[in-house]
Amino acid sequence: MSKVKQVIVVIKEYADKYRGKMMAQVCHASLGSLLKMFQKEKCEFVSGGAFEPGQPHFRYSVEFNEGSCLDEWLNGIFTKVVLYVETEAELLELVKKLEDETIFPYPIPHALITDSGLTVFHEQPTITCLGIGPWNSDEIDKVTKDLKVLK
Repeated sequence: MSKVKQVIVVIKEYADKYRGKMMAQVCHASLGSLLKMFQKEKCEFVSGGAFEPGQPHFRYSVEFNEGSCLDEWLNGIFTKVVLYVETEAELLELVKKLEDETIFPYPIPHALITDSGLTVFHEQPTITCLGIGPWNSDEIDKVTKDLKVLK
């Protein structure tokens, strides 16, 4: 197994009840967590392409060392694992652990995903899942080791 992975943690009830919606939410969590490793910068307008005149646009960029977590993940097999919790409170507890400086003296990229509520959640913004990493598997396991794989 790879020493670098990305973990997505979902709320099981939503995964069971809204399978298609949660597939999209897992994609949001994966990309959202990955993009936490990128720098976002506002750019000057360039005519043509997909840019609308007069609208700001942005560039995402990332630098990483050979052999780093990001290098191994991007140039490896993109290991992902989907785990679950039963409640939103459990998901928020994972976020607290990821941000606890006594556990991790450095930031582990993560993204908490809130659905806007336009479809299945009936106009109620709803926290659905959490993306973690890509990062060192042993470090992620400090927070997720007791969770079960979603089947």
